[in-house]
Amino acid sequence: MLKSTLIPIASVIFIAACNNSSENKAETTDTTTSAMTEDTTHHMATTGAVPELPAIPEGARVYFKNLKNGATVSSPLKVEFGVQKIKIDTAGPVVAGSGHHHLFVDAEDSLAAGTVIPKDATHLHFGKGQIEVDSLKLSPGKHKLTLQFADGLHRSYGGKMATSVNVTVKK
Repeated sequence: MLKSTLIPIASVIFIAACNNSSENKAETTDTTTSAMTEDTTHHMATTGAVPELPAIPEGARVYFKNLKNGATVSSPLKVEFGVQKIKIDTAGPVVAGSGHHHLFVDAEDSLAAGTVIPKDATHLHFGKGQIEVDSLKLSPGKHKLTLQFADGLHRSYGGKMATSVNVTVKK
């Protein structure tokens, strides 16, 4: 009984902590005060279960709208996120057929399906349903950008919903 109560509570605290960063980066960080909605928190508290990771709709994919692999760019740069056959939604409730973007800077190509995406300098969250970042600052040189889609609890949809491009930032 104690274990079944502590796991959902620990999950809520972890997810809330991911969204309560004291960093204040314009448009590159999600300023949502909590990834968990009252409904999701109530469901987890009463059932003791975290909702399952939703299935990926057939043909769904993510892509960069304005960047091509191997592009030379200037910093700060605008990055536009695209999706097909899946809806953009905010962080919080787990809704089938939806999710939100995360941008990895010089990090992995994707995270395994179901893995909660960390919130740090290389893993940027867009839990308000943002579809672009206007001024991503990158140092001169080569960088890898990865777009990773995740559910309302910031759980990765895995490699099927991720894509990467390599860019070179001019000096």
